[in-house]
Amino acid sequence: FLLYLQRNIIRKLMMEYIIGRKEEIKEINELYDSGRAEFLAIYGRRRVGKTFLVKEVLDSRMTFSHTGLSPVDDEANKTSLKDQLLSFYFSLVRAGMNERKRPKSWLEAFFMLETFLEEIDDGSRQVVFIDELPWMDTPKSGFVKAFEAFWNGWGSGRHNLMLVVCGSATTWMLNNIVNNHGGLYDRLTREIHLRPFTLAETSEFLSSKGIMLSKMDIAEAYMILGGIPYYLSYFKKGMSIGQNIDMLLFDRKARLANEFNRLFRSLFNNSEEYKSVVRLLAKRRIGYSRQEIAQALGRKSGGALTEMLSILENCEFIHHYCPLGNRKDDFRYKLSDSFCRFYITFVENNTDAHFWQNSRNEGKVAAWRGLAFEDLCANHVDKIKDALKVGGVLSQETSLTVRGDEEDRGTQIDLIIIRNDNIVNLCEMKFTTQPFIIDKEYHDLLLHRIEKLRECLKDDNKSIHLTFVTSRGVKQNMYSGIVQNEVTLDDLF
Repeated sequence: FLLYLQRNIIRKLMMEYIIGRKEEIKEINELYDSGRAEFLAIYGRRRVGKTFLVKEVLDSRMTFSHTGLSPVDDEANKTSLKDQLLSFYFSLVRAGMNERKRPKSWLEAFFMLETFLEEIDDGSRQVVFIDELPWMDTPKSGFVKAFEAFWNGWGSGRHNLMLVVCGSATTWMLNNIVNNHGGLYDRLTREIHLRPFTLAETSEFLSSKGIMLSKMDIAEAYMILGGIPYYLSYFKKGMSIGQNIDMLLFDRKARLANEFNRLFRSLFNNSEEYKSVVRLLAKRRIGYSRQEIAQALGRKSGGALTEMLSILENCEFIHHYCPLGNRKDDFRYKLSDSFCRFYITFVENNTDAHFWQNSRNEGKVAAWRGLAFEDLCANHVDKIKDALKVGGVLSQETSLTVRGDEEDRGTQIDLIIIRNDNIVNLCEMKFTTQPFIIDKEYHDLLLHRIEKLRECLKDDNKSIHLTFVTSRGVKQNMYSGIVQNEVTLDDLF
């Protein structure tokens, strides 16, 4: 009883200590207490906090843990099977296994793990944590088959075993673990897709470190770093948002100065090809079709490009969408990773150590803020719907591009929420330091956008509500009456 009470006190403290992740913590603890063999896979963008989550929740209860060797440090000298096996063996010795003949294959290595767990088994829960699992699958290593044999032939029958695996190479995790159609088909007992912080969690995280920033500055930090806990963890209290961003990205010893390259090298063998796609998508706010990407990069629009785009999407760097009026298979691909967008736009080849403090009011920065705020809003559509008091109404989010000609000007609408209650929210998103002013020219532009959207919807039963999502609200004047709904930055927290 005392042990049970102690564990529950620790869990409660963990729930209070870790920012966000409440549902994930609850799931992990439920699996730990299930009394059955459990196999949990956690995946998500690199640096999102997968390892931190597992170690904070389960560290004191782990029986064995191991992390695959990173291939990022030296592309010319890839990590070999021999190195991975040796590292796994050393993890076993560190966990308490007596030294013995070192394994020459993954089948031997996992058998060694099985033997070790059996030797120390006292009937209590045994937690096995393997981090960065995809890195261990070197070419022709037979890793996946050996891993399947470990779980299917031994682990799944051990009622006191809890196996937790993590990986940032999301496509590998999805293909080989989550959606495996071979030996691990339907063997996973739970999966957790760990996502970046929301604005509210970003604010809570910074406050927990004693960092006091305004909501405008927190939103700017989010628009630059994308709610990635690892990046935010380097912020220092007593420094302004400009000082912190310069320290992280522009200073001569900036911690994240080479993060863009490290990020891609750690995930992709041919990282330069993947970076070329991301750099291209950073050039256009509405994104590109697959044909346009192929043409711009001088590639064939075939299976190889389709796979590359799918992998980038799985890793949460890009996303595809179907603009209103397009065929269902006529997708566009758009950059969605805030950090990559900021890095490509401002950090690469920049030698100004105080760039962000010196340039925050320049036109290029203002243009970036507008686009970055649109990305922020797209990541918080649920908050926008809550502010509109329609959080429970099913909806579809899309955009609209109408090309102009000599007779009629085109238009671009970046966020349209088509709701099941026959309301369509045409969202205008503005990040300004003062309340946004609608003048006559902009009023006429809004009327034009509403008319083009109405033409494209081809549904007289739907009502279009012009919805402004702004940082400081809309200034009331003779033209502001066109606005049906207002959502402010406060609503997004």
